[in-house]
Amino acid sequence: MQPGPARSGRRKSGAMTYPAQSPPFWRWLWSLILRWLINTLAIFAAVWLVPGVDFVGPGWQLGLVALLFGLVNVALRPILTLLTCPLVIVTLGLFTLVINALLLALTAQIAGGLGVRFTVDGFWPAVGGSLVISIVSLVLNVLAGETPVRVVVWRERR
Repeated sequence: MQPGPARSGRRKSGAMTYPAQSPPFWRWLWSLILRWLINTLAIFAAVWLVPGVDFVGPGWQLGLVALLFGLVNVALRPILTLLTCPLVIVTLGLFTLVINALLLALTAQIAGGLGVRFTVDGFWPAVGGSLVISIVSLVLNVLAGETPVRVVVWRERR
């Protein structure tokens, strides 16, 4: 048997498996920019719809708020979710709204420290704002094709 090209992977039931290739840099960058834009639109919707979530300033500062919100989510959400896992399980996931509200309020505090006038006036506006941001982000991610959606229709046979 002659040696063929080097392949990484294991044989599983006669088929060769290969490691997943990382996407090209430009695709990764486009995805990152698209998520940032979606986050910006979602925060704009929260400012527009939820009393108590306010923003005053030029549009680029709202983009900065979205960037801060993304960084706060990336840095703190996994830690908070892990620490509050029992509460998340007992409340069937509803406690994640509280986590989202806390992250939104923290984003407002950091933005205020940077001179951006993005404010969240209390706990309930933070919960409402995080709910609007979650729903708008979900819808826009689905429409943009970032979140795969599979619709299955079951019909009974007669």
